[in-house]
Amino acid sequence: MVRSQSPSRQPVVGSVCARWVPGIVGFVVLSGSGACATIPGKFVRQAEPGVTLTMLASHPDAYRGKVVILGGTVVTRKEESGRIWLLVENRPLDADYVPHLPTSPDDPEAGEYWIMLAPEGLPKTYRNWARVTVVGRVSDEEPAPQAPGTGREPVLAALYLHGWGSGMGGYGLHEESWQDTHAARVIPSTPLRVKPQ
Repeated sequence: MVRSQSPSRQPVVGSVCARWVPGIVGFVVLSGSGACATIPGKFVRQAEPGVTLTMLASHPDAYRGKVVILGGTVVTRKEESGRIWLLVENRPLDADYVPHLPTSPDDPEAGEYWIMLAPEGLPKTYRNWARVTVVGRVSDEEPAPQAPGTGREPVLAALYLHGWGSGMGGYGLHEESWQDTHAARVIPSTPLRVKPQ
């Protein structure tokens, strides 16, 4: 005996898919769009737009105390007085604030700079970062005299770091970030407004 399905009991797979798939795709797109940012928007808004290492080195007084965004590769690490100092070889940033190799070995942006930061909350694997994007405040502090480098490199007090693991030539899937918790409480994400009386 062969059973036949009545027309009212036909599977409704097509209509279920038609209802759920767009919703799932929309959720994935919306939830993933914020997770892809290299730097949180509050830091991008605070930073001086378009500042380069050449500009910092040429006019250090003009940028002292200002927030800038640079990229690079960590070449030296040292600890001193409860802080970590990283000497970074500069790498140009793309539109998404991801550092890349310069187009030429004679690139005008070749050079180094220091990052100083408190070690609290810094991922243990930061030593394996192949590339790093730095949001930092230009400082007048200098590294210790016995530190590597020329002693004339700009110094950034780190506010935010985004690092990429060394797998796949620094383009690995393992990404981590660090944020200065003291600076996060001090620096507002939007400018304060005075309410007119």
